[in-house]
Amino acid sequence: MNAIVTGATKGIGRAIVKHLAAHNFNLVLCARNQKELDAYLAELREAYPKLSFYGMKADMENMNDVKEFANFSLKCLRSVDVLVNNAGLYIPSDLLQEEESSLERQMKVNVYAPHYLCKFFAENMKLNAAGHIFNICSIASVNPVISAGSYSISKAALLSLTKVLRGALMPFGIKVTAILPGATLTDSWAGTTLPSERFIAPEDVARSIINCLQMSAGANVDEVLIRPLKGEI
Repeated sequence: MNAIVTGATKGIGRAIVKHLAAHNFNLVLCARNQKELDAYLAELREAYPKLSFYGMKADMENMNDVKEFANFSLKCLRSVDVLVNNAGLYIPSDLLQEEESSLERQMKVNVYAPHYLCKFFAENMKLNAAGHIFNICSIASVNPVISAGSYSISKAALLSLTKVLRGALMPFGIKVTAILPGATLTDSWAGTTLPSERFIAPEDVARSIINCLQMSAGANVDEVLIRPLKGEI
């Protein structure tokens, strides 16, 4: 089985990769930091010598990088069973006070890149009449965060893309799932004094994807909403 994960070296992406590898997936990864990417690939190859792991430095804000990564992935794997659009850009800002580029930048990473990759790899999945696409959305997709206005807009658009894609790919036997995590304990919360129990763990998100992949052939999980037990932070 073959999978592709964007934004794969930190937080949620790193956890997803770890769990997919543990379930015998060959993987193509991308990240913006070459050193971190190389280190993670070396770790994976040592832990799973019978599997294949590939990586490419790519910035999902740059459409040329997005297209190059798509072609690189298909060249490495030839066929794709799972695509996880995890890379995201979060710029906390008041909608009325934010930088002029804030919405554009977040739309590029959070919507335009997944839009392209979904369409690109769906064509490959259609050849086998099977496959599963996961888009990592956010609780902000359905409950806007006023202090992160344009981020909320972009994640709502990603959820809408996921819904449209699901309907478009249903006749071809391709599954599409939106994952909507709440506050997750990643590097973005570095320095917080809140206890870990107030957050979702990245592994929780990763396990939800594995659970979806283990469903019967006739079952599609449309959305997975995961929130901190004691509410959002």
